[in-house]
Amino acid sequence: MKKTLVLVSALGLAGAACAQSSVTMFGIVDVTLAHGTGSVSDRTQLLRGGYSSNRLGFRGVEDLGGGMSAGFWLEAGLNPDDGSGQPTSSNNQASGTPASAGGGQGLTFNRRSTISLGGAWGEFRMGRDLTPQYLNLAAGDPFGNVGVGSVVNYTAIITGVTNTRASNSIAYFSPRLGGFAVHAMHYFGENSSGAATSSDGTGDGIRLSYENGPLQAALALSRTKYAAGDVKQNNANVTYNFGVVKATATYNSDRNGAIAAKGYSLGAWVPIGASEIRAAYSHHRTSAVNNPAAKKISLGYHYNLSKRSVLYTTFARVRNEGGFAHALNGAATAPNGASNGFDLGIRHSF
Repeated sequence: MKKTLVLVSALGLAGAACAQSSVTMFGIVDVTLAHGTGSVSDRTQLLRGGYSSNRLGFRGVEDLGGGMSAGFWLEAGLNPDDGSGQPTSSNNQASGTPASAGGGQGLTFNRRSTISLGGAWGEFRMGRDLTPQYLNLAAGDPFGNVGVGSVVNYTAIITGVTNTRASNSIAYFSPRLGGFAVHAMHYFGENSSGAATSSDGTGDGIRLSYENGPLQAALALSRTKYAAGDVKQNNANVTYNFGVVKATATYNSDRNGAIAAKGYSLGAWVPIGASEIRAAYSHHRTSAVNNPAAKKISLGYHYNLSKRSVLYTTFARVRNEGGFAHALNGAATAPNGASNGFDLGIRHSF
């Protein structure tokens, strides 16, 4: 359930009332009991976001007439297991993520902070937002890129800061014509000129998507510049809803400087009344010494208590080779070892 508040009372900005009459407040609180096992050590924790990413947001839209509108979107990531906020990157580089003595930045609108102008011709956005190159990975992950079952975690090892979101971005979303649509983005690292690192954190991404009934398909290409070696993130996804099951397949080919990585995933959603079963298999390999690789299988079940509350559980197992030592839910495993993970949690949206 989303709360619509008069802007004057919600934010205390009486002077803005004539320009924006209301905002919508929304959010998700998700906490999970997480257990991981490995050949070196096991671990049990209370973690955030085993089913959905936690968030608190405000958004608003003003009708400008003539089919045009202006809007804003401010969305912050939360850690309800300990009450902290989540950090952001101010310049799409590691140096753009300052931390206080406590190790965090407090509440930041790290998930999205944009202003937009839209019409029949599409939409322009400026600020911090999801990158085009990330959206295929999200579409192809039955576990929504969160929790122990997520299939996209290993891509971030290669692609780094702009794997999911980019700051200082300008993006265009076209209207859908004949089933096709384009999402293009340019983002700035905002460094001074004259240095070898002047282009660090600056990049471009583009995604071409197609939708026709139960079929969805998309291709994304991107490049982020760094003096140490450019990051390239390219992927494709196809999803088809058969009714009794929705199936998806994703392929990614990434590069960070001299290191390349390739992977794929297969996934499915199976609705059963108020419940749903989710399953995924993923494989990821890099070109580093010994060609390290990881294979992961995930199986999850969730039950809708209501339209806003969900109980869920997920089991996952990862096997490593070539020297990889990935482990789940905070456990530790030896190189070439295996790890199991288990989530049990509840999510509530408002």
